Amino acid sequence: MMAKTFYGMEKLLAEELKQLGATEVSEGNRLVHFTGDKGFMYKANLCLRTALKILKPIFQFRAENESVFYEKLYQYDWNTILLPDQTFAIDSVVHGKVFNHSLYVTQRCKDAIVDRFRKVHGERPTVDTRHPDIRLHLHIFDQKCSLSLDTSGRSLHHRGYRSLTNIAPINEVLAAGIIMLSEWDQRTDFMDPMCGSGTFLIEAAMMACKIPVNLNRNVFAFEKWKDWDESLFEKIKTSKLNSVVSSVGKIYGFDKAPSAIEKATNNIKNAGLEDFIQVNRANFFNSQKMGDSTLHLLTNPPYGERLEGDINRLYKNFGDTLKRSYPNTQAWIISSNFGALKFFGLRPTRKIKLFNGKLETRLCNFPIYEGTKKIHKLKTQDSKPPEN
Repeated sequence: MMAKTFYGMEKLLAEELKQLGATEVSEGNRLVHFTGDKGFMYKANLCLRTALKILKPIFQFRAENESVFYEKLYQYDWNTILLPDQTFAIDSVVHGKVFNHSLYVTQRCKDAIVDRFRKVHGERPTVDTRHPDIRLHLHIFDQKCSLSLDTSGRSLHHRGYRSLTNIAPINEVLAAGIIMLSEWDQRTDFMDPMCGSGTFLIEAAMMACKIPVNLNRNVFAFEKWKDWDESLFEKIKTSKLNSVVSSVGKIYGFDKAPSAIEKATNNIKNAGLEDFIQVNRANFFNSQKMGDSTLHLLTNPPYGERLEGDINRLYKNFGDTLKRSYPNTQAWIISSNFGALKFFGLRPTRKIKLFNGKLETRLCNFPIYEGTKKIHKLKTQDSKPPEN
């Protein structure tokens, strides 16, 4: 099988798959190949935090031209996966000189399937691009063609808990990957000071409590397959639920917008995590760190595309607040506004390249140590010219 993910998260996904029990795990470009049985396919869809889709290859062949392409697909035994009264859809990705138009390839694949059913059954399945019973993925590189079944259906970032969002909410899979990349130990207190609709907080709580990430999802594509085994799926789900624990550290957040707090509260309730997450209305720039223990701070501040006012001042105030009021904090910020990040007033110890949608971003780590003198000393050392 193949699990698709975002750029920069292939290693995270590969490690998740290994821990879950997959074999023959190998990384690709925004995907990871692995081997597992039907039960593992169910478990992967239910539990993987950094996967967008799980695809199951069913047919691979070479096609030198359009005629061979059609004939190969026409001869395939479609009865094994599709019934005449079901609906289907095809997503195509093509690279090469022989096949270079994805829409045309999709149409020819559809023709081969429909023609085969008409000949064998005298009737044909219909196309439904929005809510098909069976979704196929066709990938062509030069003359190599690969056809896969979509085991997931809608992207796995649709967890089922987020009914309300703010403008430009962060993708749930991306949020989970960012938390992993920030190396949070799932025991230290976790805070998002600009929590928006609460995605970072919810993903963090599910990690800390070992909750299957897609537990609240309504449906998976494999539930419409001919070999769907509901009892096996329920057994796997029950086993994973029996492993759920209570979080050790506090998980909390705030936002200055009342609408954001309302959305976050509703989403946290939808996820069943009210006992593990606290959210309050507050302005981060007027806040103080709670307690003396180490804090893991992670947030997705405005990038400036939709923000009125001085984005550079916002980032400067953010850095000043950290230095003034948040000692002993590991602060992580993701932003696409590289210019505004220069006004932060702190030098990041790590910068990780990621993409938030089409926007190239950096996930930056700003460690804030105990005591302003240490901060000043570090900054002074960084500004000194190198010795001869």
